[in-house]
Amino acid sequence: MRVARFAGDDDPRFGLVGDEDGTPTIAVLKGDPLYAGYELTGQKIAVDDVRLLAPVIPRSKVVCVGKNYVAHAAEMGGEVPAEPLVFLKPNTSVVGPGDPVVYPAQSSEVHHEAELAVVIGRICKDVAVEDVDKVVFGYTAANDVTARDLQRTDGQWARAKGFDTFCPLGPWIETNLDPSDLRVTCEVGGELRQDGRTSDMVFSVADIVAYVSSFMTLLPGDVILTGTPEGVGPVQVGDTVSVTVEGIGTLSNQVVSHD
Repeated sequence: MRVARFAGDDDPRFGLVGDEDGTPTIAVLKGDPLYAGYELTGQKIAVDDVRLLAPVIPRSKVVCVGKNYVAHAAEMGGEVPAEPLVFLKPNTSVVGPGDPVVYPAQSSEVHHEAELAVVIGRICKDVAVEDVDKVVFGYTAANDVTARDLQRTDGQWARAKGFDTFCPLGPWIETNLDPSDLRVTCEVGGELRQDGRTSDMVFSVADIVAYVSSFMTLLPGDVILTGTPEGVGPVQVGDTVSVTVEGIGTLSNQVVSHD
């Protein structure tokens, strides 16, 4: 199923995305599928009549993996690490489809990074590789926006990756998906910049979740970004960045000035 978070004329709600006579619709839910359970209300709304929000706002953390594609590691001038290279983005960096990505005043070199994101569905620690499916709620698309110049000068990645709006997620969570071989692309202003497959990841989704859970407890709603394929590059104010993950959909955001 596809779980969306959306807003109309009232507070954000959740729904299941489907099709009603050729029109994309949302079957409205009562409750939160990640935290408190849910039930169908019987109400249906056209997707075009609401604003899609980030499908999850992590209450705890966004965990990211760097240099998880050989070609991307090479383009960044490095080698693939022996173990997953893990860093964090704050939950305040998360925005949804259609939300602006703000180009910060501190940077002059902001890059796009298209990624498959994993949404954790239950509290877990020390998860075995073969049990990862039991703790994953679903998958969504992500853009690990990065101030590349700050990444170089700071010597660590917290500021470069952590600005508000630097983690677009969406358009919804797909719960029924095999993540092992999905196409991941990024277009900027209609120009194809990135085009990779998750089968080229050095560490699989199962490897990553097992590794991360070996040293930190994962909570419902935590998001794990699994790395980006080659082709990362700069974005400018006014650009529209579109990340598409096969089997999920397209996440688009426009870059705006901080002014």
